[in-house]
Amino acid sequence: MKITCASLFLAAASVSAFTSPLNNNVVGRSTSALSVKQSDLDGAQGMIDGILAEKNCGPVFVRLAWHDSGTYDCNIPDSEWPKAGGAIGSIRFDPEINHGANAGLAGAVKLLEPVKEAFPGVSYADIFQMASARGIELAGGPKIDMKYGRVDATSPEQCSPEGNLPDAEAGDEGKFGGPGGTASTEDTAVEWHLRKVFYRMGLGDEEIVALSGAHTFGRAYADRSGLGAEKTKFTDGTPTKLADGSSTDKYTPGGSPWVEEWLVFDNSYFTTITDSSTDDELLKLTSDKILFKDAGFKPFADKYAKSNDDFLAGYAKAHKALSELGSKFEKIE
Repeated sequence: MKITCASLFLAAASVSAFTSPLNNNVVGRSTSALSVKQSDLDGAQGMIDGILAEKNCGPVFVRLAWHDSGTYDCNIPDSEWPKAGGAIGSIRFDPEINHGANAGLAGAVKLLEPVKEAFPGVSYADIFQMASARGIELAGGPKIDMKYGRVDATSPEQCSPEGNLPDAEAGDEGKFGGPGGTASTEDTAVEWHLRKVFYRMGLGDEEIVALSGAHTFGRAYADRSGLGAEKTKFTDGTPTKLADGSSTDKYTPGGSPWVEEWLVFDNSYFTTITDSSTDDELLKLTSDKILFKDAGFKPFADKYAKSNDDFLAGYAKAHKALSELGSKFEKIE
């Protein structure tokens, strides 16, 4: 359930060839057309689908889009756009692309640059969100009712401050989050840290749980999030299953997944967390386990563990909401 910003006052992935932070201010070009043609969106989708098929890079595209939109602060009025952050394409700029939480995402931007070059009328914000939605759908996930026509941020000065994204584990002082960003997300309890992050976006407990389920797709890397092993038996270059039932070894080895079949998008994340018989090399982080312990999260986590259809439906709704946070839309021709 989406919540109002007023209620905040009542509540306490993988392309190893392109992981180095950039020193220049702009990863991609800085301008975007004020309108976009449907034919250009269709062409961009075709190119993105080709990249996904060749690279199996859907998880890092999901992370890119999430980290662009997840900076949103619903307490900043729309009249001050793009100050509130959100899905505005600002993640392509330094300093945002070099924020600690965005380690490794410069490579994802580079993979999508040919799409922007071929279809300059499509904004970076649209390209990032499209790549995420297509990655999920082609991996067996839901078809998300995406809206396009986003206007891009145009300069590094329009980047959100560092500190708006969630932590999976506590820092050295036993705290999750920190005092930075547009509002403090710091808390010693992971459940309230997550709420401070997502409530700031205008999202609620149901969205927190549904969106957490996307961890079924992809891996964590120690050199990016500080979490995960160098590699596991599931990510050592041996074939892994795809949504169509086939297998592939066309991926860069490394990292730790949450589930065994980490290129398939389904509710396996929820069925794995509480299963004590699962392989020890699979991730079960503090922010994962709390979904089945906190009274506000648990009903949704239980629901999604029992039904893949319910998870996919809940996820599609939450993903759409996340993908439109902070966006200003122009008419599609």
